[in-house]
Amino acid sequence: MMARSTALDVARDGETAIPFIMSTERTAGFKDLVGRWDEARHRAAMADGRHAYFIARADGEPIGFAILRDWASPERVTLVKRIAVARPGLGYGRTLLGKIVAAAFQETNAWRLWLGVFPENLRAQKSYAAVGFQPEGVARGSAFFGGVHRDELTMALLRPEWEARKQA
Repeated sequence: MMARSTALDVARDGETAIPFIMSTERTAGFKDLVGRWDEARHRAAMADGRHAYFIARADGEPIGFAILRDWASPERVTLVKRIAVARPGLGYGRTLLGKIVAAAFQETNAWRLWLGVFPENLRAQKSYAAVGFQPEGVARGSAFFGGVHRDELTMALLRPEWEARKQA
């Protein structure tokens, strides 16, 4: 099922979005795929100057979020740390990802956006690939979730690749 034709607005947000973010992180089935932080960790990330928080809204209601780490870093490399929608399967996630990718490349001088995805999360990989992310390899044991080290597939999108997709 695809998202209805409602426009999706995506903008940077702050501490008032924490309850929505935490609620979304706690959606059934997300614990092992998305991860979750407590309120103190979100507040610390928002205050550290390295993280950018985005909220997606449809008809004024929050429907998803994204957290990017190393926003506007001097190394010009930004991590899509976390992205999730409250109601998956409606097409909002891919739209949200496309908009945060555009924001990163338009608002900063980022050269590379990257993310880690669990190899078994084929649905997410398909969405990332649809926006232009390419698989680079498996980082063994790089994620620590629920007391267990897990492998992550690293995927990345470079500025020239994004620019070429924009022109197409």
